[in-house]
Amino acid sequence: MNLKTLCAVGAVAALGFLSMSAQAADATCHIRSADKKLAGAAKNSFLNKCEKDAVAACTNKAAEKKLSGAAKTSFTNKCVRDAVGVEAEKPAS
Repeated sequence: MNLKTLCAVGAVAALGFLSMSAQAADATCHIRSADKKLAGAAKNSFLNKCEKDAVAACTNKAAEKKLSGAAKTSFTNKCVRDAVGVEAEKPAS
């Protein structure tokens, strides 16, 4: 392999790694709890904390955008729903 090819391969690998870490940061609370294989009280505790963190982050984002009233409520609710996600449906037995 020549130096150009080696640099190109390294750049692609670095971009792939950054993309994966960005996707992990964007994962919803439910996805992260499933990835951690949490169940029972540990899962409930994790989801409650994750939701509280999402509410705080979304409220800050709404303030940065200078939203108020119904626009703030709508933005915050959607932001929290997107951050928390939905629990995956369990397959039928």
